[in-house]
Amino acid sequence: MLQPKALKKGDVITIISTARKISKEELAPAIRVFESWGLTVILGKNLFAQHHQFAGIAEQRIEDLQAALDDSELKAVVFARGGYGTVQLIDHIDFSAFQKNPKWLVGYSDVTVLHNHINQNFGIETLHANMPISFPKIGENESTKTIHEALFGNSYKLDFQIEEGSLSVANEEHFAPIVGGNLSIIYSLTGTLSQLDTKGKFLFIEDLDEYLYHIDRMMMNLKRAGLFDGCIGVLVGGMSDMNDNTIPFGKSAKEIIADNLKEFNIPIIFGLPSGHIERNLALIMNRETQLKIDINNNATLIFHGGS
Repeated sequence: MLQPKALKKGDVITIISTARKISKEELAPAIRVFESWGLTVILGKNLFAQHHQFAGIAEQRIEDLQAALDDSELKAVVFARGGYGTVQLIDHIDFSAFQKNPKWLVGYSDVTVLHNHINQNFGIETLHANMPISFPKIGENESTKTIHEALFGNSYKLDFQIEEGSLSVANEEHFAPIVGGNLSIIYSLTGTLSQLDTKGKFLFIEDLDEYLYHIDRMMMNLKRAGLFDGCIGVLVGGMSDMNDNTIPFGKSAKEIIADNLKEFNIPIIFGLPSGHIERNLALIMNRETQLKIDINNNATLIFHGGS
């Protein structure tokens, strides 16, 4: 795995959007936080462009992403928000300069397209983390603080209680990289150059506002595509605001996931504080990570500092 360099005071970062449009007012709290860390923030040329729901037409978003990846002075690229749109760009991007000079890419949700494509094809670490649209209006919170720890190369840990329904054995310890992100995006990338190979890795999944039958459809697809073959375990974050039909599906999202995975005899951990939830803590994707589970099913995910 290749680690982008740790940030330091005085470094320059950029904010762009590869998906939904955003306003200056919505960005202001995040800019204040980044500047309080001693960083200089520049904004993408087309960041405030608008085309229906998008932050500009595809060509404008491609221009901003390519410029950010190519600029050797930038140390991190922060994605303003999710929504939909990143997959429209991915096959038009030249990653050659980025491979020679990796920098942190920060975001989640629709940014899962970039996490998966880069983790799989280039072995470069990325940061699955809260985005400016969700920064607190005043000050910082636990989510933003984990972004700081990850970007500045500090070791940090995420403590959480494993939720009921998990398929795990107390008093376990595992070492493996984490890959994945939003379940709907992972599903949409199967059969493409961006599909993950999860052998020897944790697969992390989370989602928002999906129908329960579609959770089952996506899990079946990932299973048939081999994403759980050789996987160390599955870490499940927020499965928020699930929907059901008039005639109920008959299972919760957690039950659907567990039932689809029980044949693999691997740990299935529910309750990871990441995803479309308030406690959306930063995960360094594709870095060797330590997962400790005590006899009371309290879990700790440990990310050791980088260079």
